[in-house]
Amino acid sequence: MTSRVTFVSPATSPSLRQARFYDGDSIDDIGAARAREAAGSLAAPARVVLSPSVRCGETAAALGFDGVETPELGGLDVGRWRGRTLDEVGAAEPEAVGHWLTDPGWAAHGGESVRDVCERVGRWLNSAQHMDGRTVAVVEPEVVRAAVTLALGLPEASFWRLDVAPLTATELSGRSGRWNLRLGRPLVASAQGDNAAL
Repeated sequence: MTSRVTFVSPATSPSLRQARFYDGDSIDDIGAARAREAAGSLAAPARVVLSPSVRCGETAAALGFDGVETPELGGLDVGRWRGRTLDEVGAAEPEAVGHWLTDPGWAAHGGESVRDVCERVGRWLNSAQHMDGRTVAVVEPEVVRAAVTLALGLPEASFWRLDVAPLTATELSGRSGRWNLRLGRPLVASAQGDNAAL
């Protein structure tokens, strides 16, 4: 049995546009419009799962999906940095930001480490290999980073080297503990492209 998981990153929100650590804001009007335009661009899934965040729920709804929030697929908990911009945190805590970007086990901001996120996403991926049919997962960008890091067997330090654009699909297909990767492509209205094959 081959399992397929299509990870979809959320539409744009003010925090994303401002390079601010996600604080629960909604997707913006432009992001919502683009997501609605892309509705129908993905093949019908057997199930839809979501990061438990406002913007992932709103993105899924705009795409025409009704999904189930899945805690293992939550975004990275950044602790006391939530709601602040990276520039603000870098100015106030430059050494801490340096550790955060280079040490996958570091979590002194009071949240999670990159390793923590990779481990929980890895547990979910292991269970996903036993699911029949296609899964669409509308998830935070860090979840996509973790999934790609794990699928390719990359060092955890590679996590921050992977950029995930809004409203892109990244597909993993696999069996027997091995995943193949189809890199993120923008979601577009089905009449404009061939994303329906995803």
